Amino acid sequence: MESYKTKTTIRKKDKALLVAVAVFIIFLVCVAILGLILIHPPKATFQGQADCDVVRVSGKLPGRVVKFYVNEGDRVNKGDTLVSIYSSTVDAKLAQAVQMENVAASQSQKAQKGTRAELKQAAFNVWQQALAAETITRKTYQRMENLFREGVVSEQKRDEAKAAYDAAQAQVKAAKSQYDMAQNGAQSEDKTAAAGMQGAAAAGVREVQSILEDQFLLAPCDGEVSEIYPHEGELVAMGAPIISISKLADMWVSFNVREEMLNDMPMGGEVKVRIPALNNQEASLKVFYIHDLGSYAVWNATKAYGQYDSKTFEVKARPAQPIKDFRPGMSVILAK
Repeated sequence: MESYKTKTTIRKKDKALLVAVAVFIIFLVCVAILGLILIHPPKATFQGQADCDVVRVSGKLPGRVVKFYVNEGDRVNKGDTLVSIYSSTVDAKLAQAVQMENVAASQSQKAQKGTRAELKQAAFNVWQQALAAETITRKTYQRMENLFREGVVSEQKRDEAKAAYDAAQAQVKAAKSQYDMAQNGAQSEDKTAAAGMQGAAAAGVREVQSILEDQFLLAPCDGEVSEIYPHEGELVAMGAPIISISKLADMWVSFNVREEMLNDMPMGGEVKVRIPALNNQEASLKVFYIHDLGSYAVWNATKAYGQYDSKTFEVKARPAQPIKDFRPGMSVILAK
């Protein structure tokens, strides 16, 4: 009798346990179903970053930074003076180039002016002396010729007079050539060469002066001084960047998105965004640039069927209207 009661008690306990397990399972199923109904997966967030053109200001003059006229964060306008640079080496080269130009100008002036008046007069005097000697020897030769015909002098005497006369004629020609050269001055080729040397020296001066123009570097555009690289007193090389200017008037936002999103961001279309740094201010951007990022930015499919590899594209968009206090580096969230 006691055994029967014990078995009955055990059966009741087993039934109660089964009922409790069943209730618990039903509870879990209900919770799961309720979770599927109420809980939604979070929406994907697409984040971009604000950016702008940055102009790096550099110069042709290698030298030492004397003074900066702006500080980082200052707003500048095109043509404002930014920095002054001094180079004693280039100043010395300019002085040397100027002296070379003066020497070349003197040489060219000398060639164009021709022979000095004193040399011309001396050549003329030599020519006149040769003419006088030629006249005397000619008369002597004529007398000897007449005496030879009369048989008074020998043939040798007549020939000696003829030789002296021929020599005098040659002297006249030589003296006349020297006088003509003195009158004409330098040859045209010499004049052209001298003028060319003067032009080359002047070009050398202009070259050094063009380098010295960068003693004071000016702002090439409107913007904000975003970075200054050297300090006052430091040496800078030719072409080394000295100051960076951000063109805040031309801001844009860059997004990296998968290609299936391009339907929502067509070229020339507008997209809605919010800017967390500006109290989630909403704004409209106009797409002006779309370009794929290459094979290194491909989203590979995880299944063999039903999916495909998706490329990543860079999309740039400008604010449709100016946004106050909008700065490079700020995060921008694409509204979905």
